[in-house]
Amino acid sequence: MNSDESFETSAYADEIHLAERELASFIRAVTELFGPEQARLSGDDWLDESALMDCPPRSTRRDWRAVTVAASARLADRVNGARDRRPHASASDTKVSPILSSNCFASAFLV
Repeated sequence: MNSDESFETSAYADEIHLAERELASFIRAVTELFGPEQARLSGDDWLDESALMDCPPRSTRRDWRAVTVAASARLADRVNGARDRRPHASASDTKVSPILSSNCFASAFLV
């Protein structure tokens, strides 16, 4: 193996190590905040996003944080979508407090 191949192999191995660390950190954080099921789904999202990344597969420079951000956006969509699908209280059960104007000077002219 010549020195160029050795450097490429080393750089590729370093890149794989960075990707593994980024993915592991992401899964650990999602598990802690949202539980193991969301972590599993988010891990799949992360891998999908890494495949969509606009880089050659054996590139020695990838922005793994961008992959994490994209997977986090998918997680947010999934979590917010689940929250939006929960049953809501009926309109008659909802009590809304009036919002008082913080612009007291302008409201004085309305009297």
